[in-house]
Amino acid sequence: VRSLVSAPLHAIVNTHSHYDHVLGNPIVLRDLGPAPVIAHEDTAAHGVPADRTFSSALTLDLGDRQVELVHPGRGHTGGDLVVRVPDADLVLAGDLVEESAAPSFGDDCHPMDWPFTLDLVLQLIGPDTVVVPGHGAPVGREFVQEQRSAIGVVAETIRGLADRGVPADQALDQATWPYPKEGLVEAVRRGYEQVPVAPRQLPLV
Repeated sequence: VRSLVSAPLHAIVNTHSHYDHVLGNPIVLRDLGPAPVIAHEDTAAHGVPADRTFSSALTLDLGDRQVELVHPGRGHTGGDLVVRVPDADLVLAGDLVEESAAPSFGDDCHPMDWPFTLDLVLQLIGPDTVVVPGHGAPVGREFVQEQRSAIGVVAETIRGLADRGVPADQALDQATWPYPKEGLVEAVRRGYEQVPVAPRQLPLV
């Protein structure tokens, strides 16, 4: 960062609580700080030290630039936030969007909320907006739309299986998924916690 810009560090923004996104904070503060650490309140509640938290939205005034922090909803975690830089037509999406691999459904994901969260993120993305994912190369609106559709398929498939009374431990083998099923174990477990499971009835189709 210092090789690119000489301006003082204004703030560290953590998009969510996972270690690969927060453990660099002390190094950045040591080399570029001091500066406040900003995160969503749910992220801070999961043990991330933060000097400032917010629940819905927060605007940072950098003097010559406004930076918007928005919590569009739960998805990859409960405290996901995106960073929007309007005058640069730039959105940093955290792990709500991933380009280098399939979206990561961990043990703190919210698979039933994630599609609707991305719907709100898409409202912040224009036709020429550059979107920086949590992992991988920058993408555009079309990529985010495609990923939202696939994550939506995961959610609706989970809902459909639960409605049919398929047990959670059989769900992965009872449907076709848009991502490798090995990476959807927690998506199914967490999804089943969020939707009622109907009793199995004959005929089974």
